[in-house]
Amino acid sequence: MKTNAFEAVAKYVYPSLRRRVVEILREKGLSQIQIAELLYITQSAVSRYLRMNRGALIEVEKFPDINEKLKRLAEIIMKEKPDEYYIHGELVKIAIEMLGKGYVCSFHSKVDPEIDPKLCRICIETFG
Repeated sequence: MKTNAFEAVAKYVYPSLRRRVVEILREKGLSQIQIAELLYITQSAVSRYLRMNRGALIEVEKFPDINEKLKRLAEIIMKEKPDEYYIHGELVKIAIEMLGKGYVCSFHSKVDPEIDPKLCRICIETFG
């Protein structure tokens, strides 16, 4: 195992979750600058997420339960304008939930061919 689950989450899952939140906020009519301010990131980062230059490797919207959590988070972000630590914490919780449900297994095996999702149950047993 060259790439452990946390490395996969940090490098691929978390950016994909953030990308999806950016998309949801954009669908609600917010400008790139408004999104950047709400998420405590640069407008350039927002642009890269929207152009699929960042966080594009996992289609988070394929997981309806996760997509709904991200929509709820986007609503909270718009209405309550929480600080960056709250947003980060919620995204980490969602990423861990994805690990526990086995949503990351097939992707993890693509970035690390030594992983056999049929044999590895580490995330499901640890976080499920």
